[in-house]
Amino acid sequence: MSKEKQFVTEITPQSEDFSRWYIDVIKKAELMDYSPVRGCIVFRPEGFEIWEHMRDELDRRFKETGHRNAYFPMFIPESFFLKEKEHVEGFNPELPWVTEAGGEKLEERLAIRPTSETIIGHMYSKWIQSYRDLPVLINQWANVVRWEKRTLPFLRTTEFLWQEGHTAHELESEAREETNRMLEIYRDFCENYLAIPVIMGQKTPSERFAGAVDTYSIEAMMKDGRAVQAGTSHYLGTKFAVAFDIKYLDRENTQQFVHTTSWGVSTRLMGAMIMVHGDDRGLVLPPKVAPTQVVMIPIGPPKTREQVVGRVDELFAELKKAGIRVKVDDRTDMSPGWKFNEYEMRGVPVRLELGPRDMENGQVVLVSRISGEKRIVQQSELKEEIERMLADIQADMFERAKQFRAEHSYSVETLDEMKALFEEKRGFALAGWCGSEACERQVKEETGATSRNIPFEPAERKTTCLVCGEKAEHSVVFARAY
Repeated sequence: MSKEKQFVTEITPQSEDFSRWYIDVIKKAELMDYSPVRGCIVFRPEGFEIWEHMRDELDRRFKETGHRNAYFPMFIPESFFLKEKEHVEGFNPELPWVTEAGGEKLEERLAIRPTSETIIGHMYSKWIQSYRDLPVLINQWANVVRWEKRTLPFLRTTEFLWQEGHTAHELESEAREETNRMLEIYRDFCENYLAIPVIMGQKTPSERFAGAVDTYSIEAMMKDGRAVQAGTSHYLGTKFAVAFDIKYLDRENTQQFVHTTSWGVSTRLMGAMIMVHGDDRGLVLPPKVAPTQVVMIPIGPPKTREQVVGRVDELFAELKKAGIRVKVDDRTDMSPGWKFNEYEMRGVPVRLELGPRDMENGQVVLVSRISGEKRIVQQSELKEEIERMLADIQADMFERAKQFRAEHSYSVETLDEMKALFEEKRGFALAGWCGSEACERQVKEETGATSRNIPFEPAERKTTCLVCGEKAEHSVVFARAY
């Protein structure tokens, strides 16, 4: 068996076992490795660079809207969690505790940060005294720990990386405006940077964040039809302000509680991006986030090699100067065919080939990872042509993902209809819901699907509840989820 043929068979086809395909791809592309601690992973440089690009882009957007970064301790006193009942009940099963340090038992247990509302609330109570101190717009880039029973690299791990925004406002209207603004930033980031189409909406009460008044989310569809909650934004009302005594003197000299928000996305977005775009050849990375956007491969016989490689190096310098993330693979111990497979598997958006004949004609060959399209372009126009191809690939990836979602989105009227749907097909189902938690729970018990959110703009307005047949209060997207 040839190296090229063997290479492809090392990745399980998506149709055979999607989860196995996912693990094969992220390990073979060297994005991660398993650590000796259960449920934790090591980000290898290739994977961490993807996160760096995502982090930097989001950070830029946060700062444009007036947010500043800070950092708070990862150890949180147990007494802080006990101040907000819903919050501690929501997180208690996932909390790891530190009970000893320096060989001595601690007087008070310390939780390892699952999220930071409590400790940030404590600090805000010290910092906020007057309406002049508001709004407070802070973001934190950090790691958090949640003791998950079932884990899947990037999508659900015991420790993961994320950002968490925490803001405090004078008025409910200002806090709600902030909540919606950050959800829109997440939507735009997912769709225009990661090429992932998402559904914006409000979580049902049973699915909202522990301690929140309202939780909003963006939901994405993976290629196996399952949903991933790609980001959340929460209006917390005055719940945490009351619990942590975050008061301010208003313009009439009266003490008031602040209105707070929190919002976050995590490295789970990396897993979603891989599952939305990948194929049986491996990763397919959106150009905006790819560590390497163009790989340059010199080809041809040994007698012309020095001249070809020299020209490749000149073009490399030009592209790098133009801000394109480019790499040259001029190894002689690997065939061009092996390299083609290697970089397809790694999801590099554009492959550039240059051989002796291309040298004579002043041309190069560009190949798109997503479509396989080949473009023969003039070397004098290379920068512009590559930028055009990268933009085309980015747009094409979004449209393909959007089309896939459309083809796997359904409308159902009854629970029996939904059960039959999920037995035969994969995807999202839009259904009416009366607002009863009992009806929502019955859907989950009988279909394995959960309510993803109540879309702001549903494809249609449902009139009856799929379970009880009573009047529908909401049109809800249901799906099996990660």
